[in-house]
Amino acid sequence: MEMPSSGRQPVNKTAGARIRNLKPGPSNPQLFEDTSISQPNFYGGYPPPGPAYSGQYNDEYNVGGAEYPSAGQFGGHSGSTTFPGQQLLNDPVANMAVQYGQTLAGHGTEYVNRNIEKYVSSSKLKYYFAVDTAYVGKKLGLLIFPFAHSDWSLRYNKDEPVQPRYDINAPDLYIPVMAFVTYILLAGLVLGTQSRFSPEHLGLTASTAFAWTIVELLILLLTMYILNVSTDLKYLDLLAYCGYKYVGMIVIMLGGLAFQSTGYYISLLWMAISVAFFLVRSLRLAILPHSDPSSFERGNKRRLYVLLMVAIFQPLLMWWLTRHLIGTQP
Repeated sequence: MEMPSSGRQPVNKTAGARIRNLKPGPSNPQLFEDTSISQPNFYGGYPPPGPAYSGQYNDEYNVGGAEYPSAGQFGGHSGSTTFPGQQLLNDPVANMAVQYGQTLAGHGTEYVNRNIEKYVSSSKLKYYFAVDTAYVGKKLGLLIFPFAHSDWSLRYNKDEPVQPRYDINAPDLYIPVMAFVTYILLAGLVLGTQSRFSPEHLGLTASTAFAWTIVELLILLLTMYILNVSTDLKYLDLLAYCGYKYVGMIVIMLGGLAFQSTGYYISLLWMAISVAFFLVRSLRLAILPHSDPSSFERGNKRRLYVLLMVAIFQPLLMWWLTRHLIGTQP
């Protein structure tokens, strides 16, 4: 047999045609799927998350009969998103406990509000803060210099006292509260100028003043109860009148801050007389004697005892609560 000159064996064209015409059939399974005409996949070759694609994912990528987990089993997003505590919220016992707690909290709030309304009515409390700028200015002037004031009677509208903004003689709580806060701040300033300031010292000053106010109010109520003094004054009225001394204490501290001990004692003497005079004239018409003529003299004496106690007690407290603020200036 002669060999071709090129040195290569001849190619069997009939076998090549059979190879080219070979198509996949049952006897020749297709190993790879033609994805050239499929739609684009925006998940980087992986199936989109969700339970609807889990079967397709397993069918398409199940090579060799092995079972692969779905997207949700890889820790990815599944159809039902869960969050920490969801199982607890779905627990009926936990829901019952939450509802019981909300009901209990609602009953507690209602109980507290009902008892507060019993002793401190919001409508009555608003009356003591119904003031304006004109009233505050006139009342401060009356507290500092009450000797020129002649009409000390309270005004009424249908058996109810008018608001403080319409009557300078009406008691209010706005001035006492603001004066108390100013007293604490001014005490901190005085202690700072004397190089004695500390948060503990300032807190002690505030708590002491507040405690003495409560003690003073309780002593007045107990004295009036023991002496059986009939009066139209409410405990909020007495609290307002007892709180006016803080205005005098502010004037005393300013005098001591400006002129040291000399200014302190001069201011103390002036404000003690002014506040005592103001309280006596204001409370004289509020504290009523007995209507029985046989006990008129006895009731009048008890009223004088109460007025003298208030007039003496206020200057003593004004001195006691400001005496520690007098020291040697640096």
